[in-house]
Amino acid sequence: MRKGLFTLLLLCLSLGLALAQTMPMPKREMRGAWIQAVNGQFQGMSRAEMQQNLTNQLNVLAECGVNTIMFQVRVEGDALYESRIEPWSRYLTGQQGLAPSPRWDPLAWMVEQCHRRGMELHAWINPYRAKTKGTTELASTHPYCLHPERFFEYDGLYIFDPGVPENRDYICRIAADIVSRYDVDGLHIDDYFYPYPVAGLPIPDDGTFAKYGGRFASRDDWRRNNVNLLIKQLHETLRMVKPWVKFGVSPFGIYHNADSSNIPGSQTRGLQNYDQLYADVLLWVKNGWIDYNVPQLYWQIGHTTADYATLVRWWAAHASERPLVIGQDVERTVKYADVNNPGINQMPAKFLLQRTTPGVAGSCLWYSAAVVRNEGGYASVLKKYYHRTLALQPSMPFITDNAPRKVKKMKVKDMPDGRYLFWQAGKSRDWTDTPTAYAVYRFPKGAPQNLDDSSALQGITRFPLWKLPNEGTGIQYYYIVTALNRIQNESAGAKKKVKF
Repeated sequence: MRKGLFTLLLLCLSLGLALAQTMPMPKREMRGAWIQAVNGQFQGMSRAEMQQNLTNQLNVLAECGVNTIMFQVRVEGDALYESRIEPWSRYLTGQQGLAPSPRWDPLAWMVEQCHRRGMELHAWINPYRAKTKGTTELASTHPYCLHPERFFEYDGLYIFDPGVPENRDYICRIAADIVSRYDVDGLHIDDYFYPYPVAGLPIPDDGTFAKYGGRFASRDDWRRNNVNLLIKQLHETLRMVKPWVKFGVSPFGIYHNADSSNIPGSQTRGLQNYDQLYADVLLWVKNGWIDYNVPQLYWQIGHTTADYATLVRWWAAHASERPLVIGQDVERTVKYADVNNPGINQMPAKFLLQRTTPGVAGSCLWYSAAVVRNEGGYASVLKKYYHRTLALQPSMPFITDNAPRKVKKMKVKDMPDGRYLFWQAGKSRDWTDTPTAYAVYRFPKGAPQNLDDSSALQGITRFPLWKLPNEGTGIQYYYIVTALNRIQNESAGAKKKVKF
C-alpha cells in the first residue's frame, strides 16, 4: 500500500513539473525576494558573519534566477546604512544608535554585491513605523526623541502621525538621502501605513484631525488623503533626485471587499487596505505615483476568505499599465496541496496562474531565507523549471522609452584565463541612452536569432566583456550583445561569429 501511494505521489509531482517544463519562459519578469531585518536575523552579527550570511543568500538567490532584492534598511526610524539623519538600527548592532564595529555600510555593500550578480537592489524602508514593540530604548538622535509631538502611540508602537505635514517632508528627506548617496535601483515601501487595527483600540489622532482635517467630512477620507499625499510626494522626490530609480510598494493583499458601494472590491472577506489601513493603492497606480505594485498575496488557492487565485485576477484587472508583481509566501505555497491534485503542493498552480494572467509581471518571494533553505524544494524547482532561463526587468516606458545605441567594435581575444568577447559602448547623451549593463545572447549556427527567446540569454553583465565557455573544437555560435540603460531598456543587437 505504501509503495503504491509513494508511486502515485511521484507521478503527481512529475505531472506538475512536466507542465512547468513546457511553460514558456518570459523574456522580462521581475523575480524578487525580500531580505528583512525586522526579524532580527542580523542582530549582533559581526561584519564578517553578516557578510557571509548575505553572500550565501545572494548566491543561492542568483542561482534560482532572482533578479531583484528588496533589502530592508529602515525598520523603525533607524538605519542599516550610514545615515546622516537617523541612528544606527538595533536590528544591526543590538543597540539603537551604536555604530557597527568595525564600521561598515550594509547598504553600500549590498548594492555592490547585487550589481556584481546582475541583480537590482531596491532599498526597502518602512515609512511610518518609528518603534516596534520589542524596542525598549531609543537613541537620543531618534526622530521621536527630537519631535515627540509628531508621533502617536498605538498598541506598543510609535507611529509617525501621517496627518502631520512635517512628517511627509521628513520621510521624503530620508528617501532623497538614500537615493542621492547610494546607487540603488529602486525604493521600496511595505504594507505599514496607518497601523493594523486592534479591536477596541482607536487611532489617537483627534488632535491632528482637529488641526488639519477641517475640509474633510469624513476622518477616513482625511486619513486616506494623508497617505496619498505622502505617496505622491515620494514619487515626485525620487523623480527629481534620480528619475531612473523605481518606486514600488507592497501593500496588504486585499484592496477592498466587494460590497454595495461604488469602490472596486474583490470577492473576499478580509482586512482591507482602503478601509482599515487607509491605503488607496488603486489611486496610486492609476495616477502613476508608483512604478510597480507588489500586493502581498500570501494566502493559498482555495482560502475561504482570501482566495489567492481570485486576488491575482482582481489585481491584474486593476493594474493600470503598471507592472503587477505577486507577493508569494514560500512556506505557505509548499505547505498547502493543490486543490485539484492533492499529491503536489501549490507551486505549479500558482506559477501557471502568474504566467498566464495578462498584466502580471513577476513575483516576489517572502522571504529570502525560506528560499535559501530550500523550503519544500522551492529553490530547486525554481532553478530547474520556473526560472531556468534568465529574465530582464519588466518594461517601464512611463519612465522613459529611450534605449542605448548598439554596442560596437566586438572582438574575441585570448586571455591568460580563457577567451573573452569584448565590445565598446555607443555614444550617449544622458542617462536614458547610457549603458549600465549588457545582455549577452548565444545562438547555434543555423538557429533563428530571436532576442525574444529567453533561452538564448546567457547573462547580464555590467562590464563590456564576457568570458566565453570552453566548447571544444569545431563548434560555431553567434553571440549577440545588447546594451541596457538604468531601467533595462534594450538597444539593438550587435553580432559576432565565434568559432571554437
